[in-house]
Amino acid sequence: MNILDPQGPIAAADKTILLDSIAIMLAIVLPTIVAIFAFAFWFRQSNDRATYWPDWAYSGRLELVVWSIPALTVILLGGVAWIGAHQLDPAHPVEGTGAGVTVEVVSLDWKWLFIYPDQRVATVNELVVPVGSPLHLQLTSGSVMNAFFVPQLGSMIYTMNGMVTRLELRADEVGNYQGLSSHFSGDGFPDMLFDVQVMSQPQFSDWASSTERSGQALNADVYRKLSEQSIETTKTKYRLDDPELFQAIATQRIPPGPGPRLTTNLARPESGASNVR
Repeated sequence: MNILDPQGPIAAADKTILLDSIAIMLAIVLPTIVAIFAFAFWFRQSNDRATYWPDWAYSGRLELVVWSIPALTVILLGGVAWIGAHQLDPAHPVEGTGAGVTVEVVSLDWKWLFIYPDQRVATVNELVVPVGSPLHLQLTSGSVMNAFFVPQLGSMIYTMNGMVTRLELRADEVGNYQGLSSHFSGDGFPDMLFDVQVMSQPQFSDWASSTERSGQALNADVYRKLSEQSIETTKTKYRLDDPELFQAIATQRIPPGPGPRLTTNLARPESGASNVR
């Protein structure tokens, strides 16, 4: 999950913004550190050449330096963030080769469901995509708010029940990468990881065809069972029987899960609460 090893254009742009921001901040941090040691050395007690000004109170030139450098730093950082935020709008289309792939993403407790409506397949904790193709991700939550993030592809984005967010990505190198939940969501949060497999276009077509012939079907009943709180250790593949399943989840025709629950409530123990009138 190395953010400094991008495998797509969005992650590469994120890396550039990160390094540029660090360089801008170092422009004020490094001189400040040097000045601390320089002042400590020059105004040491044993230095007879250091001038002592007991009545010194104000210097316009010094104030100009002290305030202009941080102001320029804030302006530059703000400009980098402003321009980058618009250029890397999550919903902005990303060009690529081959046909685009639509993936409907549902965050659950504590697993990820990936639905491919065009290929009529679905997977759990495994995102499979063709190299070079534009990826059109539509994301929602079947429980509490969460956050989807593949560090080497870029652009963390929230998932929320009752609404759909969009994310456009592209993977430029064949390989296996790691995705994760970057928003705390209860006991199973540390294990809420998923694999990202980037393969060639022919391999992706073969994978979709073989998965579509899978004996396991995904429909509303299977989804309700899948949405129960659990940590999935297997990468299950499904044949998509209900192409409207994602819309039913996003519009809450299928009610969202209850979310994480306390096993013990130390703040309001049940024995104490029952005595309150």
